[in-house]
Amino acid sequence: MTGDRLHFARRGIAAVPVKVPEVDVEQARALAAEFASKLVLVIPPLRAFARGLCGRADLADDLAQEALAKAWAARASYLPNTNFKAWIFTILRNHYYSWCRKQRRVAPWDPDAADKLLVCEPAQQGHLALAELAAGLQALPAQQREALILVGAGGFAYEEAAQIIGCAVGTVKSRVARGRAFLRDFVDSRQRDLSQARPTSAEASQAILGELRRLDPNSH
Repeated sequence: MTGDRLHFARRGIAAVPVKVPEVDVEQARALAAEFASKLVLVIPPLRAFARGLCGRADLADDLAQEALAKAWAARASYLPNTNFKAWIFTILRNHYYSWCRKQRRVAPWDPDAADKLLVCEPAQQGHLALAELAAGLQALPAQQREALILVGAGGFAYEEAAQIIGCAVGTVKSRVARGRAFLRDFVDSRQRDLSQARPTSAEASQAILGELRRLDPNSH
């Protein structure tokens, strides 16, 4: 007689066996397959978000892979019919900042990462050189850069971005507005500096002719 049965027998109470609910194996497999398909679809934007946060392609791949593994391990906690993309972006964001705290630093920015970040209005995109945009993004405070990436490149609504970041909607709007204003001023300033430093076509032609004359005295 087991301990439980003996415990009840001493009190004259019949032991009632506990019925363990059967697990629907087919349903569990179907849910796992559906979850896996969601993960596959979200990989490209997840990697882009990671690259926007850290600025390095190699580190972004590691961050995205770790976020995918964490999401798979925690798939039972995901609520069906909720925003899956926001859910896994939150996992990646938390993992990234945890990594930063451990490293006690921010990863060096890769200028090529700017190619993935459409953080300005469409009418202005043609005026932003990628190198200048990358430099501007690097100069932004981390909170503003994060908000710009989520709303601009990630395609999240302000409400969704606020949910991922864990702040008020108004805070996200303010960060995006200030970030965009900073980028516009930054890029405009860089372009003005380049235009002032760059010689005109006439000046360039005269400089070339002068150099040719110096190299060939017989051309005078």
